[in-house]
Amino acid sequence: MWLNLVLLLVLVLLFIPISIVLYGITRWQAGTTVLRARLEGARGRIIPNIYESTELDTLPDPVQRYFRAVLREGQPMIAAAELRQEGEFDLGRETSRWAPVVATQSVVTQPPGFHWDARIRFTLAAKLFVQDAYIVGTGVLKASLLGLFDVVKVPSSMELTHAELMRFLAEAPLYPTALLPSQGVHWEPIDDTSARASLADGDLSVSLVFLFDETGLIHRVQSTGRYRAVDGAMVQTPWEAVFSNYKERGGMRIPVQGEVAWSLPEARAPYWRGCITDVLYKFSA
Repeated sequence: MWLNLVLLLVLVLLFIPISIVLYGITRWQAGTTVLRARLEGARGRIIPNIYESTELDTLPDPVQRYFRAVLREGQPMIAAAELRQEGEFDLGRETSRWAPVVATQSVVTQPPGFHWDARIRFTLAAKLFVQDAYIVGTGVLKASLLGLFDVVKVPSSMELTHAELMRFLAEAPLYPTALLPSQGVHWEPIDDTSARASLADGDLSVSLVFLFDETGLIHRVQSTGRYRAVDGAMVQTPWEAVFSNYKERGGMRIPVQGEVAWSLPEARAPYWRGCITDVLYKFSA
């Protein structure tokens, strides 16, 4: 009898944690499905359907070199993309604490939008579920332990939305036709190795400095003030994304490795680094 009770207790103790984990996954996935349906539902028509190099004629020289390096004449315009990523995320506040992260990201290019759904190994037995998104002109940033207990939930605001649209623009080398002037990006010259790109969505506009290497490829994107959440407030902070290891995907050249970092007064502070393990493009019909 006592043996049966012990076995029953063991089964209960095992079943309850598994049930909690499964419930958290199911609950989180339901929210992800809703957000991605909104993202896809807002997807608009892409005009023109294909890239023609004649639209480069008035662009700054380094921008022209970039497009000629990554696109071929007649390249279909990207309407949407599905990305898979693997890497590390820094969970530390005072000192670095890098943890493994895997993520999927859905992107639509017109109007601009994305949804990043990540799993960060918080402890040996628990993961953080993270959503970072720009959907129909609204920014989203949320992290939950096991998909159940919110540890970060940044309230919707113009500052958050600005930061998320800036992320979309910074990551556009992953979906490079979105950087073309016909797709809404305005380029201004700076010098022979850099140019400023601006993108508007409705009344909101963001701009970033793009830096190009000796082969014409984008290797760094910088902002003097991207908003980040600090103790409940949104604070503008210098920020950058670094790209490397360009590979051919979908007939285009894209960077498959990267790192993002805040430039804090005391030091540069990377917080994500990793690689694109898979990408699927949906092209304009």
